[in-house]
Amino acid sequence: MAIDPALLHPETLHAKAPDVFDVKFETTRGDFVVQVTRAWAPIGSDRFYNLVKHGYFTGAAFFRVVPGFIVQFGLSADPAVNRAWRNANIKDDPVTHSNKRGTITFATAGPNTRTTQLFINYADNSPLDRQGFAAFGLVTSGMDVADKIYSGYGERPDQGAITTQGLAYLQKNFPNLDTIKAATIISSPAAQ
Repeated sequence: MAIDPALLHPETLHAKAPDVFDVKFETTRGDFVVQVTRAWAPIGSDRFYNLVKHGYFTGAAFFRVVPGFIVQFGLSADPAVNRAWRNANIKDDPVTHSNKRGTITFATAGPNTRTTQLFINYADNSPLDRQGFAAFGLVTSGMDVADKIYSGYGERPDQGAITTQGLAYLQKNFPNLDTIKAATIISSPAAQ
């Protein structure tokens, strides 16, 4: 799988996202569309925009699925890309939009530790607001697809192993996981 060489240099990917843009996720389960509203979380929106623009999510798996809570993704299929982004942290955004069903949010390991991992809320997870999880977009079509992403492995896939071994680890140990075929920007004021 060929990658955009820019993905090995996260420090160079700092384009400002449009005020509003749509991203289509084509997955092994079907397609869904996320509409990003930059005003909700500008820093997170800009990071997501750059990741999508450079094909970061191609081949990535939905590796953590907790029914009634979240579906998580955002570790690259390529270990070299994961190494490059491991410490490419961005600052936190203030929470301006609640973690309601269908919103997309960056995962975090504490203050100012957001990198590439994201989750879609399966339910009203507004208690996450108080923990600093800033939603930046909303699934506007295909939430029924997101609801059906394979959940049989729960939280068993090891994130450290995904980081160091990429998709090969998941295909060997968790072959039923759904993956992202492509994530593309399909509309924005600048693209029209």
